[in-house]
Amino acid sequence: MIQSYMASDVGCVRAHNEDRCLVVEKAQVYAVADGMGGQAAGEVASSMLVEVLQSDLSLGGLTEEDLSKSVLHANEKILASAAAHPKYQGMGTTATVLHIKSGQALWAHVGDSRLYLYRHGSLQQVTEDHSYVESLVREGKLTEEEARSHPQKNMLLRAVGVEKGLEVDKGSFPLHEGDILLLATDGLMNMVSDQEIEKQLFCASEASPEGGSPAKELVRQALAAGGFDNVTVIVVVYG
Repeated sequence: MIQSYMASDVGCVRAHNEDRCLVVEKAQVYAVADGMGGQAAGEVASSMLVEVLQSDLSLGGLTEEDLSKSVLHANEKILASAAAHPKYQGMGTTATVLHIKSGQALWAHVGDSRLYLYRHGSLQQVTEDHSYVESLVREGKLTEEEARSHPQKNMLLRAVGVEKGLEVDKGSFPLHEGDILLLATDGLMNMVSDQEIEKQLFCASEASPEGGSPAKELVRQALAAGGFDNVTVIVVVYG
């Protein structure tokens, strides 16, 4: 049995919610997207991405390559829209996509939204952030703590809809009964520590589905911490 929860909020500062998410329970497809670009163009890009994913992936039975191809399909559509409408130039979006099939988690990813795996009380980041600051962390030039407050932490090195030669990360791993998968935009991670996320997912692993939505609780925590950005969360409980 797979149980999913979703929540999204504009936050306490922004005027528009440029995040979008997708939950196709029948196909076991889930995605989050964080749009970027002025004059509401970010929400155009993230909306276009989700529309393409829904059209391409809703039948299920997919491979990693299918997920990657759909993200590339969205990349083409967003680039074409930006070329046709000058006010959309410079728009783009992150993309983190998950598909569960036959006990496997398949994923595709671009940007700095994230996919996490919570297993046996431990939270593990599956995807790698495509951001300037995270590249400095990987090179040992910044600590994780320094990265959280770095003035350029939102500078992406890779996003959907920005350039033609887009590289999409992808992968898969076997699922165990009791695993919890978390997809989130950076409005969560910038406000809520991994330890707090881990604590909330522990509660989700112990509680019945009637115990409330862990996605809504994580969004609530992000808002309570300041809610400086849009925040979108999908929690998928496996088994």
